[in-house]
Order: sequence, then structure tokens, then C-alpha cells
Amino acid sequence: MQTETMHFPATPIALKMAVAVGIGMLVGLEREWSNKDVGIRTFAIVALLGMLAAIMGPSVIVTSLIGVFLLVAAMNARSMLTDRSLEITTSAALIATYLLGSLVGLGHIFTPVAGAIVMTMLLAWKTELSRFAGGLQPSEIRSAVLLGLIGFVIYPVLPDRYIDPWRLFNPSDAWISVIAIAGIGFANYVLLRVYSTRGLYLSAVFGGLVNSTATVAELSSRLEQTGMVAKTTSLCLVATIAMFARNLVLAALFSPRSLSATLVPLLAMTLVAVFWVWRDHQVTEHPGLPGPVALTSPLALSKVLRFGIVFIIIQIGGTLLARFFGASGMFAVSILGGLVSSASTTAAAATMAMHGQISPSLAGSAAVLASLASSAVNLPIIWRTTKNMKVLRKLTFEIMTVIGAGIVAVVVDRVFQLSELLVRK
Repeated sequence: MQTETMHFPATPIALKMAVAVGIGMLVGLEREWSNKDVGIRTFAIVALLGMLAAIMGPSVIVTSLIGVFLLVAAMNARSMLTDRSLEITTSAALIATYLLGSLVGLGHIFTPVAGAIVMTMLLAWKTELSRFAGGLQPSEIRSAVLLGLIGFVIYPVLPDRYIDPWRLFNPSDAWISVIAIAGIGFANYVLLRVYSTRGLYLSAVFGGLVNSTATVAELSSRLEQTGMVAKTTSLCLVATIAMFARNLVLAALFSPRSLSATLVPLLAMTLVAVFWVWRDHQVTEHPGLPGPVALTSPLALSKVLRFGIVFIIIQIGGTLLARFFGASGMFAVSILGGLVSSASTTAAAATMAMHGQISPSLAGSAAVLASLASSAVNLPIIWRTTKNMKVLRKLTFEIMTVIGAGIVAVVVDRVFQLSELLVRK
């Protein structure tokens, strides 16, 4: 009796039917290509069933879902009788397709279409995903879980306010920086793991984005063992350039206005480093070394805690020194912090600028000084690893010219207040 009073306008229903059938055909087409018994027609009908059930009411949705479960049970029973296997993936895809069709019936478009595309990608990439999962190390799985923990479990429960009367520490701000640094490190660790065998340059670039100091230490040791010490200077500079790019991204992420003070010095240092890399053209004679560059996972718990502790110390110390000693106090903190972690130092300075504790230009200069300190700390690492005095003198000169370009750019900016003028505009 109730269905007799229902009125379904033709145009909206036609659109929903088209979307639902299209979703079912998309997923079913992939199953057809995979030589499954349940293919394009069955998936299209199940999606259409979900759409029709949704427009008829909740009770019909539940009843139809039970019917889909019975269909899945019959399909698996038949598969067990023929080849003694279960169609687990196809069964899950069929149930998901019914739910996507139900969403279409409820008036949603983006969610079911996007869900169908993602599901089809997962089905089509079976070989690639299996190969990827089989090659994962336990430490990498733990790192992915840790990234989800710090991003989606811990962060939402942290208070987004200053918890001390001196307005020095905001837990939410500190944790956002940890998430950003850890996320960048994890993404580039994956890139390093995938592309490291394609050459030393890619290893230096991706490694510098993860941890330039660790990359320089690893590459210099491998070059010393294989008799390619002459390549040390160029690869060290490539890793340093990648570190500059990472710090620039962090500054832009947390305080876009600080770019007026960060961009020019980092660009000047990058250009000088690129010049030395270009001049050392003989690196191209040896495209790579056997085996990948061995970097540990960037999301070890100790590293996450170190990032957080360094960030808190730098933020509190920088705030106090900036209050009492002005720009010179912040500069001192930036140099010391850059020796430990230029990423944490850059994020801390940019966050302080975001909350008005320091000016954007001062935050930008702090990021530059942290990058300078991180560049300089690579020298003792190379000195300890490489015994070739010619290479040591060459690398020291080139690194010092890069650092000198950055110092000149910062001094000129502070004397003439160029970045302050740009910010005001």
C-alpha cells in the first residue's frame, strides 16, 4: 500500500540508475578481465539493486543486503565444489558494490564514484600490491603504524592552547610539526627505497630529504670503500640542496610570510651548490653503486621523540631569547638547533612566527641559519670518513662558499630590512 503512494521523478531516478549501473560495470569489468565467474552483468545488477533498495526505504536495504549475502554464499559454495577455493576478494567487492549503489540511491555521487574507482584500482593492482607487501620490512610496517598513531590518534586529543602562564608551549602546535616532519621523512624514505638503485644522484636527493647528515655519512663510507672518493663532494652538495628544499617547504607550510626572508638566502646557497655540482661533471662517469643506500626507517620511535623534544626546546628557548635579546637570541638558538635538526628548528621558528611571537622575517632568517649549521656539520663527518686530503680541501672550500653565500644574504637582509618591506607590501 505504501509503495503505491510513492512517486519517483523520472530525471533524478534515471541519473541514479546510470551512475549505479556505471559503478557496477566498472568494477565488474575488472573482474571479467580477471576471468572470474561473477563479472560485469552481475556487478551492474547488484549496484542497481542497491540503488533501488535505497530509494524504497531502510527495510528494503536490509532485506536486499541479506539477499546479496546469500548470493555470495552460493558463489563461494560453487567455487568450493569446483576447485576447492574461496572467492574472498570478489565477494568483498560484490558487497561493497551493493553499498555503493545504495549511496547512489540516497543521493550521493562523489563518494560512490570515488569508492568504485579506488576499489577497481585495488583489484587491478593485485600483482603490484602483493609484490610491494611481500617486500616490506617489519620496521617499515611499524613506521607506517606509528605515522597513523601520531597523526590520527594522538593529535586529536592534544589541547590546542598554551598550557603555561608564560605562553611558551602549545602541545597541538608541537605535534603538528612532528607530523609534518615525520610525514615528509616517511614519504621520501619510500622514494629512496624504490629509486636508490637508479643512481647516486637520486640516492643523495631522496636521502637528503629524509636526513642529510645520515645520507652524507652513508654515501661517504660507501665511496671510500669502492674507491670513488672523488664523488664525495658532489654527492654531499646534492644532499645539502635537498635539505634546503625540505626546510623551504617546512617554512612555507607553517609560516608562508617567512618565505620573503627564507627564499633568497636558500636560493643563493642552492645556486652556489648547483654550480659546484655542475663543475664536477666527472660524476656522470659512474651512474651508481651496487646495492641501495642503507638508511634506517625515518619513523623510529626514538626519532619521533627527538623531533618533538628538539622542537619544544627550540620553541621555548627561542621565545625566551627573542623576548629578552631580540633577533640575536633567536639566531643563536637557530644555529645550535641546526646542528641537531634543521627540520625541527625550521618548523619551530615558523610556528613562532605563525603565533606572532617573532616576525616572519626573523623566522625566515632562523630557518636559513639552521640550514647553514646543518651544512657545516657535514664537514666533520667527511673528515672522519675520508682520508684523501685533496677531496677534503675541495669539499671544505665548496661548503664554505655555500655557507658564505647564505651568511651574506642573511646579513644584507637584516641590514636593509628587505624582507620586512616585502612582508608589509
